[in-house]
Amino acid sequence: MSTDDMRKFMKNNGFVLFTVVAVIIGIILGFCLREYQMDFRQIKYFSFPGELLMRMLQMLVMPLIISSLVTGMAALDSKASGKMGLRAVIYYTTTTVLAVITGIIMVLIIHPGGGGKEKMHREGKIEKVHSADAFMDLVRNMFPPNLVEACFKQFKTNYGIRKVKPILAQNETVISDSVINNVSQAMNLLLEVTEELVPIPGSVNAVNALGLVVFSMSFGLVIGNMKEDGAILRDFFNCLNEAIMQLVSVSMWYAPVGILFLIAGKIVEMEDMTVVGGQLGMYTITVIVGLLIHALIVLPLLYFFITHKNPFVFIGGLVQALVTALGTSSSSATLPITFRCLEDKIGLDKRITRFVLPVGATINMDGTALYEALAAIFIAQVNNFELNFGQILTIRDRLRTTTNVLGDSLGAGIIEHLSRHELQKMDAEAGKFVIEENKMKKPYQLICQDNENEKSIDSETKM
Repeated sequence: MSTDDMRKFMKNNGFVLFTVVAVIIGIILGFCLREYQMDFRQIKYFSFPGELLMRMLQMLVMPLIISSLVTGMAALDSKASGKMGLRAVIYYTTTTVLAVITGIIMVLIIHPGGGGKEKMHREGKIEKVHSADAFMDLVRNMFPPNLVEACFKQFKTNYGIRKVKPILAQNETVISDSVINNVSQAMNLLLEVTEELVPIPGSVNAVNALGLVVFSMSFGLVIGNMKEDGAILRDFFNCLNEAIMQLVSVSMWYAPVGILFLIAGKIVEMEDMTVVGGQLGMYTITVIVGLLIHALIVLPLLYFFITHKNPFVFIGGLVQALVTALGTSSSSATLPITFRCLEDKIGLDKRITRFVLPVGATINMDGTALYEALAAIFIAQVNNFELNFGQILTIRDRLRTTTNVLGDSLGAGIIEHLSRHELQKMDAEAGKFVIEENKMKKPYQLICQDNENEKSIDSETKM
């Protein structure tokens, strides 16, 4: 291999190599520092460079989501965006169901919760949440009353206790002494004040990404339908998106350093592995195996069957995004790197990535769907509670980071493949519009050219 080949290879894959090396060094450094038994303050100081990376990426997430969604939706007509949206929803639903099925199969085969909870080292506290309130919170967050507040707060229903008097206590019915003596115990029970949980509007400190996604998609569609009248706004968001991507390119140079300290810090902070043994150890193994099966077998097979392309070539271009997801443990924070990998390394159409990735980072929940389904059955096994087939089918939830990033990225590739005819048609119409615009300009150019020729002829005649 010549020096030029080596230089070209490092230029194309340098970031990936630095990131992978950073992960390896971070793991080694973390395990080496564990024997020093650092306290909480020392661990936080040590992890500070990694915290800077997280803050840097999170700083870029909101403007990136808004600008990319607005430009992506504005570049599509309503018919094309509707078809792509339907394909995206079908893909997300399919992969989530497959993730849940994988998790259920793994937990039923391995049975990590066998033996009962008396062998567990610790038990967690379960917070009761009403499904109706959770669904209403989801809908409320789709329509935030304040877009600025949506950048740092989500609506969440809290619960308070209200004391309720029985109807008998409120009416104070007069009863004879003989009757009271006969039913004294019953009356005491009826007159006791009861308590009930009541929903109270509240909020949590978290980005309301769903609300911002809904607004950005709607705003982008309106700008796209405005045609020439919306050109100024479309150019503004295009410019904003390009500027954010330039900032992402700068941030990528720091990513390996930040990931190194993030991973090392998490390993140092980890509890003693002998404590997390027994059933919890088997549970951890079951989760890891389930996620690997979904990420390396199920999703690649789905990509291959639909596109007839090698999925691992596609995944090879995503290495830096996947490693960043592994280090940051946040699919939203990884979003800027995912954009760069898909658009620059793999070469996906920007109209697809800007539409699919922000939505996927918000609602596509493959990894956690698998994780939560597996966790629910594991808890049932620990408590020796047998679930029937119908109860197993009702279990589902959200995402694990690396699997989510991989699922979003493969989904973008699948949706681009399925939408290729609409994209070609839009490109042809755009080219036709440019040609017609040039034709409208041509008569003026010919008139100017004729005038110049006449002037030159007149000057020659005079001479």
